[in-house]
Amino acid sequence: MAKSQIVDVIIPVLNEQNAVGLVIDEIPKERVRNIIVVDNGSTDDSIEVAKKRGAIVLEESARGYGYACLMGMAYIADQTDPKPDAVVFLDGDHSDYPEHMHALLEPIRTGNADLVIGSRALGRKESGAMTPQQIFGNWLATFLLRKLYKVRYTDLGPFRAINYQSLLQMQMQDKTYGWTVEMQLKAAKQKMKIAEVPVNYRNRIGVSKISGTVKGTILAGYKIIQTIFRYL
Repeated sequence: MAKSQIVDVIIPVLNEQNAVGLVIDEIPKERVRNIIVVDNGSTDDSIEVAKKRGAIVLEESARGYGYACLMGMAYIADQTDPKPDAVVFLDGDHSDYPEHMHALLEPIRTGNADLVIGSRALGRKESGAMTPQQIFGNWLATFLLRKLYKVRYTDLGPFRAINYQSLLQMQMQDKTYGWTVEMQLKAAKQKMKIAEVPVNYRNRIGVSKISGTVKGTILAGYKIIQTIFRYL
């Protein structure tokens, strides 16, 4: 009989009232203990939608993807035992397919990986789901990680699963756009077991706060590159 995992999911959201309910509905509940939605200052009904779907909803007023993820982690740390075996990070815009969670968690359950990235580059993408600047940015970031940290990634995809103790060991710090790349480079520096699995990717519901604006794209790109060089 397969060993069961205790899994908590963290979903950062900002004005995703039309998407976050669908994301929660599609999460395989048999694999998940807690669905933690961290609202990052929404002005729409994201909080109410998430609560109606049964999620644990936290509110982080400081804007930033990393701020939201860190609040979700703090909530898990403050809860009584048992702690989760793995934590899944998932966007709230319905661009990912939550049913792929099984594939991300399996290498962790079997002890074959500490960190599993859901790679959009290895999966199937809907036309237009990733902008040209996103595709180029991912290529540049993974190229730099390969050259500077000797680790081969194909994507900085936000859909990922990580062993909980490994997550704590990383001592994550980034508050904004550098969160995903910080996790991946620290996994490499700390000689963790890393895996990628193909995940499909569809057009998000609503407009991206990062790739949907010129300012967001520039700021995200700058922060990702800055983070890569910061930890050398």
